[in-house]
Amino acid sequence: MRYSPEHKAQTREKLLHSSGAIAKQGGFSAAGVDSLMKAIGLTGGAFYSHFPSKNDLFSAIVERELSHSVALLGDSAEASRAKLQRCLERYLSLAHVQHPDSGCAIPTLGAEIARADIRVREQAEHWLVRLQQAWAEVLGSGELAWAILAQCVGALVVARMLATEPRQAEVLEASKALLAATVGRAPPGPESDETPAAAIAIQTSQG
Repeated sequence: MRYSPEHKAQTREKLLHSSGAIAKQGGFSAAGVDSLMKAIGLTGGAFYSHFPSKNDLFSAIVERELSHSVALLGDSAEASRAKLQRCLERYLSLAHVQHPDSGCAIPTLGAEIARADIRVREQAEHWLVRLQQAWAEVLGSGELAWAILAQCVGALVVARMLATEPRQAEVLEASKALLAATVGRAPPGPESDETPAAAIAIQTSQG
């Protein structure tokens, strides 16, 4: 059966969304093509009408997930340090720790991106630099923006390694306290009463 271009595009988007959630929950390399396609109700043979290889799917997932994370966390021309701090507090939440499939892709896919080919790492670099630059505008310091990004990602990774919720909460609260002090000491940056699109920690979009 020949499907319309619109149907094919919808199926591709459905595959990207589903596979992204699967990758963030259990790792991309652990999931086979058949299981990824089964998750959207199709057979493995249909995969290759959408992507030439599994590596190409991973590249598309990285582009989709990181662009979405950056849109939520950093794409705001008129943010303030206070609003950035509130955004980071939401990012460092138990809900985010416990639901990686619906959260930011940076801590969940980072290790696999690091082992991927140069094309995928260049994609990741593009989006991470974009986020860092957005935060640097608010903080007045590029170095501080990198440090805060690394702190947030590292805190989530460590918290997810822990078996008990109280220990997870300890890591998150310690990180939030450090970030509150750090952001408060940052050089003056632009202030605004506009609510930034970045003030969302957990991705709730289903599309």
